[in-house]
Amino acid sequence: MLPFPLPRIFAPISCDDAAGSTASPTSTALGGIASLKQAVQTPESELKRWRKTFEANAKVSVGNEKFLDRDSFVHAIAPKDDISKLGRAQFSVLFKVADGSKRGMVSWDDFAVFQTLLKRPDADYWIAFKYFDVDSSGTITFNEFKHVYSTNMGPDCIPFNFDCDWVKLYLGKKDGAHVLGYNEFTQLMKGLQGERLRQAFKYLDDNQDGFIRPDQFKRIILELAGHKLNNAVIERLPTLCTLTPGGKISYSEVIAFHNVIREMDMVERVIREATRKSKDGRIDQSDFLNYTASSTRYSLFTPMEASIIFHFAGRGDGSQRLALVDFAQLLDPRWKVPNDAAEVKAKPVTSTAASFLSGFAKSAYSFIQGGFAGACGATIVYPIDLVKTRMQNQRSTVVGELLYKNSLDCVQKVLRNEGFLGFYRGLGPQLIGVAPEKAIKLVVNDLIRGIGTDPETGRIKLGWELAAGGTAGGCQVIFTNPLEIVKIRLQVAGEAAKAEGAVPRGAVHIVRQLGLVGLYKGASACLLRDIPFSAIYFTAYNHMKRDVYQEGYNGKKLSFMETLTSAGVAGMPAAYLTTPADVVKTRLQVEAKKGETHYKGLADAFVKIYREEGFKALFKGGPARVLRSSPQFGFTLVAYEYLHKFLPFPWEERPKQVETAFTSGPEDLAKVRARNALKILLDVHGDVGQESASSS
Repeated sequence: MLPFPLPRIFAPISCDDAAGSTASPTSTALGGIASLKQAVQTPESELKRWRKTFEANAKVSVGNEKFLDRDSFVHAIAPKDDISKLGRAQFSVLFKVADGSKRGMVSWDDFAVFQTLLKRPDADYWIAFKYFDVDSSGTITFNEFKHVYSTNMGPDCIPFNFDCDWVKLYLGKKDGAHVLGYNEFTQLMKGLQGERLRQAFKYLDDNQDGFIRPDQFKRIILELAGHKLNNAVIERLPTLCTLTPGGKISYSEVIAFHNVIREMDMVERVIREATRKSKDGRIDQSDFLNYTASSTRYSLFTPMEASIIFHFAGRGDGSQRLALVDFAQLLDPRWKVPNDAAEVKAKPVTSTAASFLSGFAKSAYSFIQGGFAGACGATIVYPIDLVKTRMQNQRSTVVGELLYKNSLDCVQKVLRNEGFLGFYRGLGPQLIGVAPEKAIKLVVNDLIRGIGTDPETGRIKLGWELAAGGTAGGCQVIFTNPLEIVKIRLQVAGEAAKAEGAVPRGAVHIVRQLGLVGLYKGASACLLRDIPFSAIYFTAYNHMKRDVYQEGYNGKKLSFMETLTSAGVAGMPAAYLTTPADVVKTRLQVEAKKGETHYKGLADAFVKIYREEGFKALFKGGPARVLRSSPQFGFTLVAYEYLHKFLPFPWEERPKQVETAFTSGPEDLAKVRARNALKILLDVHGDVGQESASSS
């Protein structure tokens, strides 16, 4: 038993409650029916949304009632940003299904019924069934099927033999002895394209030798699946004849190509997974087949089908290793040739000077964003940095010098002796310097990563990642070292003033005292700390995002917490492993007091600290450094990422991504089902809807 009562969600009931219950069985049943009706009824907010869409598009008025004509109906139901090649005019074919009264207009009641129909999980097949069910009898006869099919075929289309054995298996003889119910119709539609393909090949194979010409193959595919392919692939269809000698295309190749189109979703899934797990972000035919065999129960694709996939993705050369972007022309129906003459003409030619100015402007923009991000991160963690500095500066060999037992003791004494504002002593110079420091680190890292990144795969080798981070860390020392030495002396000034009874001196006095050369005292130790820190940090950060949280996979974008966690965790090993260099830098930059050891340089400081205080002294303030650096860079990079996200460079040209159903994000399910219903009807023939569109 729990020591506290649980809230009562459901009223208690037992098996013998019915005997003593005052409610009659009839009232209980009626209550159950009422609950069921309440559960399945259309939500009021949904009806309001439908009504709003209807009112916004209804252009025809008859008396006091509004109606949707064909064009306004298409505008109301067609997806605005369709990821397929479907034309908006083709959605007019669904107008026939929505127009329940057959008066050439859709009323509010008709529209509500159609929208409710789109909520069905099988709405696509249900709409197709209603399209063929001309007399609304709930069944489809042979004559209905033939009439609807023939109506949507133009005079130049490849004929379809309705007297074939395949049709008889579904519909029986012509005398109407067998009619199709809904479930039978769905199976007929699924297998219809295969029968059409067989008949079309047989019709065009004049010599009956099992081969057709490339132009005949193109004609078949345009009628069967032209809406599923982009123009670039359509233009290359005749090149399929180059896979085998002879200059013609066999029935096996036609079937293989059709299977690839039919299983395009699985093709894309395999390609995305295989390229993501590939070391170089590219795959060949062997990688494709191997991954398919390892990730599916049965081999979905034959070697011929794999050859066809790589033939069209490789623009005729199927032997090369291809990146995901190479498959775009096969996966994305809207894909266009990047060097299309129309696009080149529309795109202004930029000179070298203009390109340089654009790159400089982008870097300057990123520099400003990096400065804001760095100031944000530094302010949040500055108190931790002050504690870290004071812990590293105290000498354990000097009698009476041990002011703080540990980091927590340091926090308590600073708060007691100097007040809350004591934690922010030296913050001014820190904020002045942290903007260029963090900005130059972020910008240089981005620039070098951009140079080393493969533009097609988006991959970067580990060596380039380490070089980008290390170079960024080295460049920041120009700003970091003067900032650090002033900040450190300000941070220890409080404790010195407390001990000596003097007034703490400001940053201006310290700068005058040190001079320009003195501001770079300890720069070698600063380089020894910042170069490996940035190399480790940026590499770990990007691998956390890509490998742990799967950023970019199927268009995934990281949440705020995922980005913050990646940045925070990456800073832990980078901060702790570079603590010895940070300790040496601190000792070199702090003005030594009487009786304290003086250090001649980097090597001398390492040797003397190790000899006098032991190995542990090199990691003094390590935990505080982790606690400071990890959240500081976490918040800095999150701020930098979100500034890039919400305030991008206005003239930045982003590389085109492979956009399909996998990366399109959540869509209105009703419009998706309307689109899928249209695709089923287009599988009947590519001209479905053209007659309706032309007659409107």
